[in-house]
Amino acid sequence: MKVNGREFTVIKLLGKGKGGYSYLVTDGAENFVLKQIHHELCSYYQFGNKIEAEINDHNKLSGIGIKMPRMIDVDIENERILKEYIEGDTIYERVLSDKMIPEYFKQIKAMCDLLYPAKINIDYFPTNFVVCNDELTYIDYECNEYSEEWNFENWGIKYWSKTPELLDYVKKHSGS
Repeated sequence: MKVNGREFTVIKLLGKGKGGYSYLVTDGAENFVLKQIHHELCSYYQFGNKIEAEINDHNKLSGIGIKMPRMIDVDIENERILKEYIEGDTIYERVLSDKMIPEYFKQIKAMCDLLYPAKINIDYFPTNFVVCNDELTYIDYECNEYSEEWNFENWGIKYWSKTPELLDYVKKHSGS
């Protein structure tokens, strides 16, 4: 895959989200995440210009100090974003392997303390957070106008432990 003419080798698919596919890629010297925007329908979410939204959301979250991967390059024409790769387990993996610690909840609360006064919610689903050296990083750039219904305490928290909601999600997405 190429980003603005620069070639990358795909190592593996990391995941598929509402807006795109994320791949672990390499240039031979360093690993990155390459997000390829897709235009598949999503019944519960409305999109405008996805690539523009990614750039705007990244800038908004950077501006308020949310820890996230650097945006290295954007290929507008091919709708690709090259991001810094953050090595580590996702919160989703930590929950399922019983490796959650109170520190992660303190860190997400600290993020909320930056987000809520700015009237912003992020996508609190646990696959969007990576732990590297016990530090939490939000690896998505998606953000939306704050709504109590979709804040961490009312929605996100339901997926940060082995709740019925998370176990139902696991069951639906594991093929069992």
